[in-house]
Amino acid sequence: MTTNLQKYADLYRTPGPWCTAYVDAGTGTVDTLEAGDVRAGNTRARLEAQGATSADIEAMEQALQPAAGIPSPVARFVLVHAGKAVVNEVLPGDPVLPERLAVEPVPDLLPLVKHRPEDLAYVVAEVSREHGEIRLYRAGARVPAIVQDVEGESEHVHKFHGGGWSELRFQHHTEDVWRRNADEVAGEIDRVARASGARLIVLAGDIRARGLVKDNLSEAGRALVSEVESHTHTAGAGSANLEDHVNQHVAELWAEEQQAVMDRLAVQEGQANPEAAHGIGAVVHALQQAQADVLIFDDAALSGRTLLALDAEPWVATAREEALTAGILGEVPAPAALLRAAALTDARVLLVPGPVLPKGVHIAALLRWSSGPDVPSS
Repeated sequence: MTTNLQKYADLYRTPGPWCTAYVDAGTGTVDTLEAGDVRAGNTRARLEAQGATSADIEAMEQALQPAAGIPSPVARFVLVHAGKAVVNEVLPGDPVLPERLAVEPVPDLLPLVKHRPEDLAYVVAEVSREHGEIRLYRAGARVPAIVQDVEGESEHVHKFHGGGWSELRFQHHTEDVWRRNADEVAGEIDRVARASGARLIVLAGDIRARGLVKDNLSEAGRALVSEVESHTHTAGAGSANLEDHVNQHVAELWAEEQQAVMDRLAVQEGQANPEAAHGIGAVVHALQQAQADVLIFDDAALSGRTLLALDAEPWVATAREEALTAGILGEVPAPAALLRAAALTDARVLLVPGPVLPKGVHIAALLRWSSGPDVPSS
């Protein structure tokens, strides 16, 4: 999925130095516990050697605590600036990059982006005929961002089996209660989904309650619904089935969006004035012009390359003469410089493995407008 880093733009504009850490934060084994015990001393020695201030070192030592209570595997990503941990994120899952501890002129958010390719929001609602539990998640997070309980009417929620007119009247009353409860739950689901920009609503629980809630959702809400055929409030298989179902749908959303971006890129091949750029030189040129709409690259293939980070527009350069009147902050890893330039020009980012791009191409961009013939790669 594409990532929009614009929310980090102010952070990227702030002058360094920045202390960056990306480490294993698990507490599940003797090895990780021992690593946590010795990390403070290692942190101080490594940051001192790179010229970090005492205030930054102390802030980093405080931030790099093992993530107690969170199941392994789990990593931690920390950015420290001016004696304060500006970003301190626990990232579930195996490490996606080598462990690092560095002092740099600009923040490097690559670990964060690789763990969270998009801030994709989705809603999981477990419903019964008198109750609904609504949880808002962000992709990659194990803990919900919001948990909302909706308690409906519980009196007369079960049907009466006395027979005759009394049973019929009681049955109608019970079904009215179900509908009112479902309407209340559906209204809350719609509210949470709209406010978060959710792209998936998973309904689980009682089959009749699911149907009533779905019927009471807005048209936009119903379009996002996927149902799980299980009673998830019972322990065991139901909960596992729900988690598998959600993971599958999030993966499908990611695959669909990646394919849509790559299809757009393929369409531009052979065009006289393509709205696409290929190669580091052409893509950096597009970023300098704020022309890139979607930046697509294989970070592993670019990990050995560096670019110049600038303190003002055009924000990134391949050589000093491209800096124009901007100051050069430093020579930084290409992926870090590219992510920064994307954030400062409001370009979305898609990280891909090498085989996804055309042979021999490690970086490309979809453009907001055509710029004529391709700029030669450097």
